[in-house]
Amino acid sequence: MSLTLLYQTHSPYARKALVFAHEAGLAGQIAVVHHETSPTLRNDQVFAENPLGKVPVLLRTDAQPIFDSDVICDYLDTLNPGRKLIPEQGEARWQALRVQAVAQGLADAGIAVRWETVRRPEALRYPPLRDGYVEKLVASYDWLERELDVTADLHVGHIALATTLDWLAFRELPSFRDGRPLLSAWFDEFLRRPSMRATPLSGDTHDIAAPESGTTPANT
Repeated sequence: MSLTLLYQTHSPYARKALVFAHEAGLAGQIAVVHHETSPTLRNDQVFAENPLGKVPVLLRTDAQPIFDSDVICDYLDTLNPGRKLIPEQGEARWQALRVQAVAQGLADAGIAVRWETVRRPEALRYPPLRDGYVEKLVASYDWLERELDVTADLHVGHIALATTLDWLAFRELPSFRDGRPLLSAWFDEFLRRPSMRATPLSGDTHDIAAPESGTTPANT
């Protein structure tokens, strides 16, 4: 079976799926194709595979596409020849999925903050909404400092969290480091993993098409 991952080099969700593939020993079996996507800039190739028009999408030669990073990771773990990265039962499963849920919420909140600070036209930005999402970031950072089990075996929650925290730093969003030494130390250690080094973040978000003149579009 041939696998292709529709990807974006600056998406925390897409990177989560690709880091998971590396950690599961499957990255060498997956072709990675970059696609720019935005709610305001339609990508017809991605829409053809995912009605939400978003990456990541995992294309399979013998079956229908799989989309959403959670579902892609779940599928890849069924192909994982080693120890499963999504615990199959018991409290370990719920702890891993709980951390994954917080990580996904952090990414969602970070994107929302960017819409209200740099992506939406300035006249349409709503500071109280921005502040509300920043509160979600800070509360989640504090929760992780208290609750993250830094001694647990690697699981999907760790992957989701590391890729999200790295994206938040990449986009210069409110930092998780101040007053959170355990979370910061865990993250710095995770950054050294080969899976993270092989999948660096890069590029800008394109919310408008490039002008026909060939000048560089406004990116955020």
